[in-house]
Amino acid sequence: MIKNLRFPLGRLALLATLLLPLAAMSQPSPASKDDPYLWLEDVQGERALNWVRERNASTQKQLQQQPEFGQLRGAILEVLNSRDRIPAISRRGDFVYNLWQDERNKRGLWRRTTLADYRKPEPKWETVLDLDALGAAEKESWVFAGASCLAPEYRHCLLSLSRGGADASVVREFDLVEKRFVKDGFTLAEAKSQVDWIDKDTIYVGTDFGPGSLTDSGYVRIIKRWKRGTPLASATTVFEGESKDVAASVSVDKSRGFERTVFSRALDFYNTRHWLLQPDGKQLALDLPTDVQPSFWGARLLLDLRKDWQVGPTLYPAGSLLVGDVESFLKGERKFRPLFTPSSTRSLAGYGLTQSRVLLNISDKVASRLEEWDFSGKEPKQRAVKAPFPGTLSLISLRDASLAKDELAERYLLNYADFLTPDTLYLAQAGSDEREALKARKPLFDAAGMRAEQLFAKSKDGTEVPYFVVWPAGTKADGKNPTLLYGYGGFEVSMQPWYSGGFGRAWYSRGGVLVLANIRGGGEFGPRWHQAAIRENKQKSYDDFIAVAEDLIRRGISSPAHLGIMGGSNGGLLVGATMVQRPELFKAVVCQVPLLDMRRYHTLLAGASWMAEYGDPDKAEDWAFISKYSPYQNLKPGVKYPQLLFTTSTRDDRVHPGHARKMAALMQAQGHDFLYFENIEGGHGGAADNEQRATMQALEYTHLWQQLRR
Repeated sequence: MIKNLRFPLGRLALLATLLLPLAAMSQPSPASKDDPYLWLEDVQGERALNWVRERNASTQKQLQQQPEFGQLRGAILEVLNSRDRIPAISRRGDFVYNLWQDERNKRGLWRRTTLADYRKPEPKWETVLDLDALGAAEKESWVFAGASCLAPEYRHCLLSLSRGGADASVVREFDLVEKRFVKDGFTLAEAKSQVDWIDKDTIYVGTDFGPGSLTDSGYVRIIKRWKRGTPLASATTVFEGESKDVAASVSVDKSRGFERTVFSRALDFYNTRHWLLQPDGKQLALDLPTDVQPSFWGARLLLDLRKDWQVGPTLYPAGSLLVGDVESFLKGERKFRPLFTPSSTRSLAGYGLTQSRVLLNISDKVASRLEEWDFSGKEPKQRAVKAPFPGTLSLISLRDASLAKDELAERYLLNYADFLTPDTLYLAQAGSDEREALKARKPLFDAAGMRAEQLFAKSKDGTEVPYFVVWPAGTKADGKNPTLLYGYGGFEVSMQPWYSGGFGRAWYSRGGVLVLANIRGGGEFGPRWHQAAIRENKQKSYDDFIAVAEDLIRRGISSPAHLGIMGGSNGGLLVGATMVQRPELFKAVVCQVPLLDMRRYHTLLAGASWMAEYGDPDKAEDWAFISKYSPYQNLKPGVKYPQLLFTTSTRDDRVHPGHARKMAALMQAQGHDFLYFENIEGGHGGAADNEQRATMQALEYTHLWQQLRR
């Protein structure tokens, strides 16, 4: 369905393996005595789970008996399990790896093939690990959570397995040659661990070592060096953060001839300090502003700026990408070449590195363009790459810098899609516009007569806010169109066009209009667009979303009787706050894995790590602005709110399910009508396999059609 955008936590992807175990309890806050529903924060408490089961049963009875539920679930499941999906791959040495889920392999097959075979219409896949068979044998609900493999041999892997899809995972050493777990190999109990290889007998490990080993946010605070065959308790501490940090971390670069280890302290969500490990074992602090994100590329250093940076007489604006020489930088020289400088409409969506080129993925008015810098000659050269436009491009370099000779050093994968164009995955060559179409999805719905356009709404402070509208065939601006407005607006995460077979079948093909809002707080126009709507300015995200809704009504695209809103995670907070502030604008709300109690969010699971985005509610000056939009504190009896469906997961150990539970309980106490569904598994994504995903999404769309149809 909608892309998996339920992660507050775009930048938290690099920290995503580091949250509190699900069993961890929340800490009391000064507001606890005033909250009658604290008992619902007891995730696995019998009283709380009985409440959940009762709500689930009521919601399922109400929605699953609707005739469209079965049709929608079947259509969505067919899309999720379709055989022509493009297998997402990651390279490890001679093989490319993929996790494949379908109706027979619900939790998936971790499998591999060669790139040469992947290029064929029907690749020959070799199963490395059958997750369903493993779960059945061990009587565990295992979900694959990634693998860290030792380059360049790629035989030894540290495999992460999550129970039910939670962020917390068990780590086990796995042998990719023998395709089995290593007896007496490295293992870690369930936790938000971080691991990286030093050599085949030594790893860096950050995990829950006991009291005091985690930050206040519940992340790793201590990094240790652990030798094979020794107990974890004997591992040597090599780096420590502070309790008030978000997390400590380590990254090992195996680039041949440029091997490096970097230790980091995330001071908050957007500020980090870095130390480079020296040959003598000392750690050299990188002299950089904490909001600059460094990346090593052989002998060069790339710097991604989140704020303006004055270097001598030169001011580099926020959103720039700079390159310099590593050795010169370490000696104190501050000479950089800008590779990208933002404008009012252009921002850097990301970049990739081949052996000799930097590939820039540029967002131009929320459409992707590709450029590259060639460093193979004496002077770098820049050029625009001819690529599909104006949808969304994503790229992954295939280069493996750990290899002495890499035939794929200048190759990369490029994917293109837009709302009405199925994904095509290309194999591209840096330095050339020529590319080979490796895989292409077949159309999953009939897009004939459909169209997509970009419009703009004027927000409360006069800011022009872009949004996309996807029109079903034959739709007219008569004010009666069932319309779903989707948004996120946080953590510098951009909302870009995507192709969704599920959305096409469940929404467009049935006459539903989709609207995707590019509100402030996101990253569509770079760091400044994000920073314009954080902390004391967070309300601007909600003003922008409201402005888009009002613009839809003004243009006759929809009306309050047919307009619904949907958002997940930070987007759940968005729709919760917007619903409370302007209930008359909407008929239906889908609020997914949301933050809602902003008085206690920082005490719940990973919440403390997001205070750079929202502020600290324990500080009076911060609570003064947070309290004005926090949905849980602003819900009122006697107000007619749109029909709301909460969806969340018991196994979500990133955004606590207590947010949705308590908001629903308060609505019930105040006499408001609502629906609630909590999947017992699924983690922050809400579901652990395709059947669970199809069920949850069918509930959401059945709810929307019940409320918004003509």
